[in-house]
Amino acid sequence: MKIILGSASPARATLLRNAGITFDVLVSGVDEDALLDQHSHLPPAEIVTKLAEAKAQAVAESVKTPAFVIAADSMFHFEGMLLGKPLDVEIARDRLNKMQGKFGELVTGHAVINTATGVCHSAAAAAVVQFTEMNELEIEAYLATGEPLNVAGNFTLDGLGAAFIDHISGDPAAVVGLSISTLRKLINNHGFEYTQLWQLGSNK
Repeated sequence: MKIILGSASPARATLLRNAGITFDVLVSGVDEDALLDQHSHLPPAEIVTKLAEAKAQAVAESVKTPAFVIAADSMFHFEGMLLGKPLDVEIARDRLNKMQGKFGELVTGHAVINTATGVCHSAAAAAVVQFTEMNELEIEAYLATGEPLNVAGNFTLDGLGAAFIDHISGDPAAVVGLSISTLRKLINNHGFEYTQLWQLGSNK
């Protein structure tokens, strides 16, 4: 039985590998902007969970063998706004300036589909992140690395952005992009022991 990560995120891949899980990667190609528009009326945790479910389903439909498909989606809830990847230097700069000395909530939705049964279990995990005060030189240096342009909320915990985070309350792995404790619960909901994942991925 295969384990498939429905994400191109290097951070999520690293989390799974560090958790002792062997997997293949298959990216969903889901139109996230369209889904965000469709579910914008929902609370943040439900929005990211819906996105994760859509990604998992899209991948599962192309898998012809028994597998667990794991998908996730992260967004940053800050001052009433739900922020994804900025993808633009000016947007990232504006966000970083606004985040100085403040806090927000990084929310990650998770979905796990068993392709043998078609059953999907999903849940969200979150952590409150407190930012330090960054000076202008630090902001420009961070932007120049390119790191904040392609991550939710334009910061990371497992990279260069960690230097600018003062405190985290909640699941740190959810901030990186995949809560391993949440994954364990979802696998258990499928009637499997999470520890079986340590062996399943090698049975291609």
